Amino acid sequence: MKIVFFGTPPFSAYILEKLHASINVVASVCPPDREKGRGRKIISPSVKLKAQELNIKVLQPNNLNDSSFIASLQNLNADLFIVVAFRMLPEIVWRISKKGCVNLHTSLLPNYRGAAPINRVLINGEKQTGITTFFINNKIDEGNILLQEKIELDNKITAAILHNIMMQKGTELLLETIDKIADNKAEQMEQNIALTDKIAPKINKELLQIDWSQSVEKIHDLIRGLSPCLNGNTLLKDVAICPSAWFYLQTESGKQVRVKLLLSDFEVETNSLEAGSIVTDNKTHLKIATNDGFISILQLQMEGKKAMDIKSFLAGFQMKNQFRAC
Repeated sequence: MKIVFFGTPPFSAYILEKLHASINVVASVCPPDREKGRGRKIISPSVKLKAQELNIKVLQPNNLNDSSFIASLQNLNADLFIVVAFRMLPEIVWRISKKGCVNLHTSLLPNYRGAAPINRVLINGEKQTGITTFFINNKIDEGNILLQEKIELDNKITAAILHNIMMQKGTELLLETIDKIADNKAEQMEQNIALTDKIAPKINKELLQIDWSQSVEKIHDLIRGLSPCLNGNTLLKDVAICPSAWFYLQTESGKQVRVKLLLSDFEVETNSLEAGSIVTDNKTHLKIATNDGFISILQLQMEGKKAMDIKSFLAGFQMKNQFRAC
């Protein structure tokens, strides 16, 4: 089968490379290059860079309804479109391919429809999530389901870890889906949207700031649901997936320094400390009190500084009794 791949971020680029090794990807579609940073450097989407590396034709329409873009897609005579982390396609596009247009979604639909399912399932403390392939229709994430795979979660999994799990499992599920479609053995299941109210809206800036008056487990889930930590000191660099939770460290002079909290642990424990109080030996550990326990900081990043583990941080920064988190 001839495949056209639609995608943008590193997540999509990884899957494009793996699919290309097994199937005939005749073209990739991604957004236009854009200017970024103070130097207004031109940045290309990850999918474009990967497609060029693999000698795959690249289309970068400014407007998905543009007649010349539509004609280019029609001329490819594709059997199937595959969409991974792209924007909503107009009907004039997704109806072009002979066998339909398949989207990979990083949740167990109909749960967590929307832009940020990886983050939202962790922030909400879910014990299970998954991946889904489905046929695109004219509603966002509501098309008929093809295949699904469940993923079990625990309270140690970060957004970065789940992101990488889903890249691998998503590739496998897409290949299985493509094989079934090619063999005309794909079964479809209509989504019952009425069965769920769990959605995954885009992460906004207000969500990122930690509220120390919340429960210790809820704070921990927020931190890991936004965390770029993979293992050891390895960080996922995709800020869109892992923007990091943060708080203000207030010094004895009243100055507030913004701190990203990258990785945490927690303990539920009754205590009489005010929420935001800091407990540390200034050597090996730093804990922040909540109303029902303590958040242990494992990795953090001070404003303007590199990310570091807590021992490295305390070796160069002495906390005082008057300091607090707010």
